[in-house]
Amino acid sequence: MRGSGKRRGGGGVRRRRGGRKARSKTAGRDKTGRRVWARGWLRTAAALFLLALAGLMGGAAWRGWTHLCDACPSIAQIYAFEPKEATKLYAADGSLLAELAIERRTPIRMEDLPRHVYNAFIAVEDKRFWGHVGVDLWRTTKAFGDFVLQGYGAAGGSSITQQLAGNMFQGSVDRRDITVRRKLREMRVAIDLERAYTKREILEAYLNQINFDGVFGVQAAAERYFGKTASQLNLPEAALLAAIPRNPAGYNPIRRPERAIGRRNLVLELMAAQGLVSREDAEAAKAYPLELARGARIEREAPYFVEWVRQRLYNRYGTDIYEKGLRVYTTLDPDLQAVADSALLAQLEWVDRHPAFTEVTFEEVRAWPPDSLYQVSRDGAEMPYVQGMFIALDAATGDVRAMVGGRDFGDSEFNRATQAIRQPGSVFKPFVYTTAIASGIPASEIIYDQPYYLENVGGDPYAPSNFDNDFKGPLTLRRALARSINVVAVKLGQRVGEESFAQMAERMGVSSRVPRVPSAAIGSTDLRPIEIATAYTTFANVGVRVSPRSILRVESKDGRVLWESRVQRERVLEPGIAWIAQSMLRDAVDRGTGTLAVRSRYAIPFTVPVAGKTGTTNDATNTWFVGFTPDLVTTTWIGFDRPRRIYRGATGGGTAAPVGAAVLAHYYETHPHPEAWERPEGLIERTVDETTGLLATRWCPIELSYVEIYLEGTEPTETCDAHGPWSVRSGRPGAARR
Repeated sequence: MRGSGKRRGGGGVRRRRGGRKARSKTAGRDKTGRRVWARGWLRTAAALFLLALAGLMGGAAWRGWTHLCDACPSIAQIYAFEPKEATKLYAADGSLLAELAIERRTPIRMEDLPRHVYNAFIAVEDKRFWGHVGVDLWRTTKAFGDFVLQGYGAAGGSSITQQLAGNMFQGSVDRRDITVRRKLREMRVAIDLERAYTKREILEAYLNQINFDGVFGVQAAAERYFGKTASQLNLPEAALLAAIPRNPAGYNPIRRPERAIGRRNLVLELMAAQGLVSREDAEAAKAYPLELARGARIEREAPYFVEWVRQRLYNRYGTDIYEKGLRVYTTLDPDLQAVADSALLAQLEWVDRHPAFTEVTFEEVRAWPPDSLYQVSRDGAEMPYVQGMFIALDAATGDVRAMVGGRDFGDSEFNRATQAIRQPGSVFKPFVYTTAIASGIPASEIIYDQPYYLENVGGDPYAPSNFDNDFKGPLTLRRALARSINVVAVKLGQRVGEESFAQMAERMGVSSRVPRVPSAAIGSTDLRPIEIATAYTTFANVGVRVSPRSILRVESKDGRVLWESRVQRERVLEPGIAWIAQSMLRDAVDRGTGTLAVRSRYAIPFTVPVAGKTGTTNDATNTWFVGFTPDLVTTTWIGFDRPRRIYRGATGGGTAAPVGAAVLAHYYETHPHPEAWERPEGLIERTVDETTGLLATRWCPIELSYVEIYLEGTEPTETCDAHGPWSVRSGRPGAARR
């Protein structure tokens, strides 16, 4: 039985094994089996490929992480408080304008700080500070999601240690640098800091380096805002300081008390929610009034100009401008700057109160909840309220005497004078008219203002219209420019050629490329205001262009001259051409669109020669005025950062010109009145009839006769045939040859 069972058992085992082998051989030979074997081989190969790829990617990521900080600062820097001397900027009259420094601070030890001081910063900046290893993974993940959905305007996810790491980079001067690479480098340095220092050491270094809108560290901030040491700060004062670093300019309690208090109360609410203070103490602190130290009000004079100069200095000297105690002598006139600030702000307030103005006002925006402004502003470049800018250049040297780059530097550091790109509208037209004069077309040439169409390949015909949607018939070039007639400008642009007037604008100082299209003749191209101001110096100097200059010289702290600028002048127009064009712009002020605003409203003496041009773009989205004398060239722009109508009926003459006029009127209250531009030799006078542009006769009405100036050889030789007993144009007063 055992033997029989053994054989059956043994035989059974052999049969099963044999069966497996048989099936395997069968499967290896038939078609289905080959598919199974091939599929298994592919799975194996794919798995090996993915493992190899993962290894390569992991290796690359590890190498990237390892070498990410080859140029990172040493973590020993967190306690390297080396004394560094600020660079001093001086105005043209020798007064101190500003100081440039990164580390204006007084260190303090953690042991000297009350618990509620550092707890306030932990509550609002990094509530998991005591538990993470330098990077708060949960907060970083959330910030990444916000970035994907909202872009760079979303709230940051940096821990206190990461912020400290960010402050250690030399490039941290520009806080808008929030690239992914920079964030990764900050994370790497933050992790290294956490390995090298205790949490208390990191927190102490952070509190001694954090920015409070120009002063650094809680000790210096306490002294500036409250006139006491950080060890004496009470709970509401500590919460107020903790509120500032999120947006130092936006929550500055001197300039933004309402926003600062709102943010302070948020900090107190967070402290109570996290158990760092009792609910009763938090509520009592919220009711605490804002009491700043006497003398705490430190306003920065000409902040847009100072920042423009700082950028130029940084490009030349790098971080030495914060450490080496340089002395920089600038071109700014503090008195004129104050007048420009006041005039522009007053005009912007006037716009806010205008009956036809329907957009959000500046005061309404100031009442918005904290942070809401910065979520819609695209890093300060698109404020929701109406904005403006102003530039005043010395006509002879190009020295920048005044510069206002926006309505409020605390809200927006975006400089609309040097960075904004705007359509210039009619302030571009003088370049077209100057091209015409240079090509031999006189200012008395008649062009009809009537419906005009230009073929447009692949689209509807281009049909320019005038501001008032009316047509004036025959006009001299002089009259058409004074009245800012669009149709005449486009016709003239086609006559002289788009290439010619574009090159003329660029030669006179427009550094942006002007597109060669018909509408460019009436200012459809995008230009920076500083380019417009530069180009108009050519008119003010009767053909000589000067480049804007902001810095006279730079000295070391011991008085050695390191760099000195030169006036950059270049003759780009013949004097006769420039003088005729400039005389046409005098008419634009005395008889044209700028008359009311410049002469009448602000009472600029008639003994002061003033020329200029207003500009208004489609649907009143940009309003301009460029007004100049032999001494000054002023440029004003008012509009929205994101172009839209200011209000129905807004014009350069009514909206922008009052600013330039107010500045010029004030300037000549304290400065001698200049002589009118001297007429160059070689120009010819002729009395002509305004309706025909031909030589006036005794039958021409006196009110239609005027003296025109010509380049030799361009003066008319035929007499007017529109008036008199033998008029060939009888019954058609004002008719003219085409």
